[in-house]
Amino acid sequence: MYIPPAFRDDDKECLRATIRAAQLANFVTVTAVGPLSTPLPLFLDESEGEHGVIYGHLAKANPQCHVPPLGEGLAIFMGPDAYVTPAWYATKRETGKVVPTWNYIAVHAYGPVEFFEHAGRLLDVVNRLTDHHESERASPWAVSDAPPDFVQAQLRGIVGLRMPITRLEGKRKVSQNRNAADRAGVAAGLAASERASDREIAALIPE
Repeated sequence: MYIPPAFRDDDKECLRATIRAAQLANFVTVTAVGPLSTPLPLFLDESEGEHGVIYGHLAKANPQCHVPPLGEGLAIFMGPDAYVTPAWYATKRETGKVVPTWNYIAVHAYGPVEFFEHAGRLLDVVNRLTDHHESERASPWAVSDAPPDFVQAQLRGIVGLRMPITRLEGKRKVSQNRNAADRAGVAAGLAASERASDREIAALIPE
């Protein structure tokens, strides 16, 4: 990922927070047949290794889990994002030398890829992934709510994914490269938006 110095985010806790908050990631591998990518819900086990380990699962029919990766895999996690119109810049009124841009948060996680079909490991991943996404519900659903034979049949249709993270790249593009007046204009414009992601970005813009 191209990261100009102004937008580099090396704060490990911020990077992990973005991963935890992401509802859906893109899992990418480079293979002999070309690049393959699958949108996947993934979770981070922070207790394993220096940077943590990414877990998830793919459909067994998905070709990506049957073609050996060439080198490391890549999981892409996106945070909030927002279009920035030049109309919000004080510089527009002063010189007119402005263009549109996009503010966003992104984290790229890299690591060796392991696919597995062991039923016990798959059940653990499915339980943890389900609990992660059900945790805020008033009456959370659990895998154990389904009949055991049905669960076992479902497990036979998936392949587990484990990717120990070897390195993390973080990009936090929130108008840091603009002057204070321009940043204030962008923050005010986004804060007034009806789009929740715009308002999230607004709150991250430095004064």
